[in-house]
Amino acid sequence: MRRCKALLLAAALIGAAAEAQEAPRRVVSINLCTDQLAMLLAAPDQLHSVSFVALDRRASSMADEAQDYVINHGRAEEIYLMQPDLVLAGRYTARASVEALQNLGIPVVTFDIVSSMAGVRQSLLDMGAALGRDAAAQAMVADFDSRLAALQAEVIRRPRAALYYANGFTSGRASLAHEILTAAGFDNIALEAGYEQGGKLPLEILALAAPEAVITGQSYPGTSRAEAIMDHPVVRALRAEAQGAALTDADWVCGTPHVLRAIESLVPLRQSLERQ
Repeated sequence: MRRCKALLLAAALIGAAAEAQEAPRRVVSINLCTDQLAMLLAAPDQLHSVSFVALDRRASSMADEAQDYVINHGRAEEIYLMQPDLVLAGRYTARASVEALQNLGIPVVTFDIVSSMAGVRQSLLDMGAALGRDAAAQAMVADFDSRLAALQAEVIRRPRAALYYANGFTSGRASLAHEILTAAGFDNIALEAGYEQGGKLPLEILALAAPEAVITGQSYPGTSRAEAIMDHPVVRALRAEAQGAALTDADWVCGTPHVLRAIESLVPLRQSLERQ
């Protein structure tokens, strides 16, 4: 029995040593969402550089943390000179740079866009595997599941809400925004209006749907024809007449545990509507 335990312990130690040896030591991320996943899971000094977008507070939930890393602009030349042993990229991120780095023999791990809570869990596990941080990723997934379950535990009534963005776009199924909205206890009017997969929602249909809450994106500084529709008199009237209104922020952008903060931000609005 003792010999068996000793052999098992030795095997575990050898496995842990092999995992530590195989883990990349100098990692560069060139995508906003992999930036944040890596910042959450990387070991000290393992992550060397993140993309410049990680500094943008309108898109990044970890803009403060990003200041601790070297900033890159996703160009193959600058990434190559950093001498990484792993590059993290998104499915549609700087494809020319990704191909050039791969041709130079630098390993690149590509992550898909996350459109569900299940996708958040899988991205954490995938990042853990890429960084050799499986245990940390599993612990983070367990915490994510626990907090998500707590947020969904006390929904009494599901108010009807509209997601309305630049160019009149709305989000339907298979979108992270829809998952955040429904996890917070709302029903998405895009589905009842026939926009199952999202798309451009005419103002007339939005007005006829008469949502109880209207959730729009934050406008960027300056003027934009695409964003002007969010200030259209119809939308302003709906926001005034609807019993609740809210804005999306950086926590809605990437499939990371920060989506829990987006859900939490909607809970007081839902609770207020439930009481009315």
